[in-house]
Amino acid sequence: QVQLVESGGGLVTPGGSLRLSCAASGSIFRIYAMGWYRQAPGRQRELVASMKSGGSTDYADFVKGRFTISRDNAKNTVYLQMNSLKPEDTAVYYCNADGIRYLGDDGAVGYGMDYWGKGTLVTVSS
Repeated sequence: QVQLVESGGGLVTPGGSLRLSCAASGSIFRIYAMGWYRQAPGRQRELVASMKSGGSTDYADFVKGRFTISRDNAKNTVYLQMNSLKPEDTAVYYCNADGIRYLGDDGAVGYGMDYWGKGTLVTVSS
């Protein structure tokens, strides 16, 4: 009923920029928080940035000053602008949405937590 689809990953040289997008589909009334996580080979998934519906943000220390998260609540979409990319930013980036109120196929209003996209690969290499 609710799906997250990421786009925008790819190969970029060090110092370059990429913009990731994640759109939530379904009959959605409201999403409380949307964010981005990443997982590099051999490492645990970690928070990159998140944004609540009211606009407050949370960033991992390793991206502060380089990455910017934004949301379009009307489109149920979250973005991650990544600048000054480093090789250590190479990872699969996953979109997360939490606290989704939606209209189910049965016509009932549902509330779900902790949805994930399938991920988009970002490779930073010269």
